[in-house]
Amino acid sequence: MLGRILYKNRVKLTSLPTPLEYMNNLSRKHRVHIYVKRDDVMELALGGNKVRKLEFIFADILSKKADVVITKGAFHSNHVRLTAAAAAKLGLETYLVLYPPIKPDIRGNLLLDILLGAKIVEAPSREEADKIMEEIALELEKKGRKPYIIPGGGASPIGVYGYALAFLEIIEQMRSIGRLPKYIIHASGTGATQAGLVLGKKLLAVRDTEVIGISVGSSSEQLKKKVSELATESAYTLGLDVDINPEEVVVRDNYVFGGYASITKQVVDTMKYIASTEGLILDPVYTAKAFYGLLDMIEKNEIEEESVVVFIHTGGIPITMQYPDELLKYIETKKN
Repeated sequence: MLGRILYKNRVKLTSLPTPLEYMNNLSRKHRVHIYVKRDDVMELALGGNKVRKLEFIFADILSKKADVVITKGAFHSNHVRLTAAAAAKLGLETYLVLYPPIKPDIRGNLLLDILLGAKIVEAPSREEADKIMEEIALELEKKGRKPYIIPGGGASPIGVYGYALAFLEIIEQMRSIGRLPKYIIHASGTGATQAGLVLGKKLLAVRDTEVIGISVGSSSEQLKKKVSELATESAYTLGLDVDINPEEVVVRDNYVFGGYASITKQVVDTMKYIASTEGLILDPVYTAKAFYGLLDMIEKNEIEEESVVVFIHTGGIPITMQYPDELLKYIETKKN
């Protein structure tokens, strides 16, 4: 039923379900069964978790007959890259309001934003970005345009649908191999991914699977509140009388390593370890921090031996190309 409700509100931007890959080497070494949900291998502009959210957001955009999309993000933002790509695919104009952290070198996601034809507007801070988006929308309306503002990260009640559907996908894929995950672990930033997973878990009444968000910057209390609010609002938009309390949301905020977009030796070592062990590329802002958290919880026996874990690879590979100097500081290279 959940799948039927959600699929009818979706614009297809990628093929679903995405693969679920067993990590043989990591599982053997750490004595935990680790599966990776490969949301990094979608067709749209190098993929990532934002595609799932944008499928539902752009369905709303098209239903409202908007002709220009406005959103915001950091200079390295995956969300703005994929918003620009979805808009291009659907024949819409895009304005991207970008703010620190990161000096705006033309590489990584920023380079892709330019290739995708987006109009880029710089903001001095995250706080100023909202004001600038509203100003752009007002100017466009004066010209007879119909703008649509997407919150940063696609963190809207409609965007939450994407990971409610992803939760259903994961459960169906795991059941097909005769297993259910004890833990679903992912990087949690703006909260929409986790809100969708928590909502999907609640609607499907899956009690034996714990969804754990690894914060990449915010405190546990902040994220729990944001996730619970988004999940509850999302259920309401579907006509469902479901309340998600902050106490139902599990967030770990002990792996932020100094804050959002901070790159440390632990983060880079994790990237190198996972790449050299499984051929899996992580990024330094989101997925490497989350995978570090997963491995640390295994080491501390907070995730028990022989547990079945699904790690959601939320994408973000272009970010890796945006921080070469910062990464190379911590990578030992041998010259021939």
